[in-house]
Amino acid sequence: MLDLINHVVKISARRDRTEINSAMIDALTELFHPLRATIHRCFTGRNKAIFFPCAGFGPDGPFLRNAYLPDRQHCQGVEHDQLLQRCRLEASAVLERQDDGSHRIVFPIIRREEPSYMIDLVLLDEFSADQRVALMGLIEYFGNHIALLDYGEGDSLTGLASRKTFDKHLFELLGKAASDELLGNGKTHPRRRRGSSSEASHWLAVCDIDHFKQVNDNFGHLIGDEVLIMVAQVMRQAFRFDDQLFRFGGEEFVALLQPTDPASALATLERFRSQIAQQVFSRVGHVTVSIGFSRLQPHDTPADAIDRADEALYFAKRQGRNRIDCYEDLVARQLLTAKEFVGGEVELF
Repeated sequence: MLDLINHVVKISARRDRTEINSAMIDALTELFHPLRATIHRCFTGRNKAIFFPCAGFGPDGPFLRNAYLPDRQHCQGVEHDQLLQRCRLEASAVLERQDDGSHRIVFPIIRREEPSYMIDLVLLDEFSADQRVALMGLIEYFGNHIALLDYGEGDSLTGLASRKTFDKHLFELLGKAASDELLGNGKTHPRRRRGSSSEASHWLAVCDIDHFKQVNDNFGHLIGDEVLIMVAQVMRQAFRFDDQLFRFGGEEFVALLQPTDPASALATLERFRSQIAQQVFSRVGHVTVSIGFSRLQPHDTPADAIDRADEALYFAKRQGRNRIDCYEDLVARQLLTAKEFVGGEVELF
């Protein structure tokens, strides 16, 4: 019991998902000695559910991956694993006997009626009743700790990531942008979207609901909130599972796109803009969004990256709204004058 309490204390001291996963795997392996343990983070993509094994222990030893940035080479559709699929459909723990007599059991961590995590264990047959009770308690605690983290990181209205978590995510992507820079020299090949080219990079897009003040003025803030919630829902459907989505404040949303070429980035953003334009909003009818986006540079500060996307957004609004503009394209066509952004002292939002 004392060992269990010590591990709970260690988990509770973590506020980073990757570190929490690492502490949880330590607890599972030291307390229950599974033959294999895996923590999957689950994402609902446009067409299917995706699971990403972000921490675990097995025959090849322990592994730990960044829980915030799912690595596509390790991601799979949940339909590729029947037990994970059962766990998702039944929204409860599922068990399967293995050929060697051990048991594989998967526990879901449910959020918004979908598993946000799955804890996947292979246990020896001689697993006592007391151990099972302790294991269930630890997993329930893990789920509660993750729920508190979700609450702290999320926007309470839309469920997207909040502005206060933006800096952490952006700094991680800026580190990856440095590796993107090597791509042109053929020295490395970061993860790309399907159909991307050697121009693959991370992108930052700022999305703003057009004339949103009129929605609040004409229909009231409750209807305005309904519009924000529906825009967030459309956003989840339009972007890919590993693109990071934020409500940045008011009617402004931000998307951090995983590596892709300019044409594919534009196509993703156009899908979102088009779906919003076609959506019928209760009482309001139709609304539109304007979007500005820019390539992440390896030496950007958060202010640099946001400022470039904002420049493109303001251009889109000046040109009539309900459109998308890319900062680099506007500069290349001499429709904007390039700003000199000097990375240095970091401005935190």
